[in-house]
Amino acid sequence: MSEHVYKKLELVGSSKTGIEDAVENAVAAAGKSVSNLEWFEVKETRGHIENGKVGHYQVVVNVGFRVDA
Repeated sequence: MSEHVYKKLELVGSSKTGIEDAVENAVAAAGKSVSNLEWFEVKETRGHIENGKVGHYQVVVNVGFRVDA
């Protein structure tokens, strides 16, 4: 197994449709400007309430990318 070094970015993704979409939005946005994305972890989940219903979801996500030597 190769040894790698990773760096983490903390992002906040959001979606009106669900938590999974919020994660996918954050990862997709990171992928537009960061190479070698390898993993993510969801640190926090929260949302916004509008008129007694869920208006949108937010997730705080750490995204890890491999640092090239």
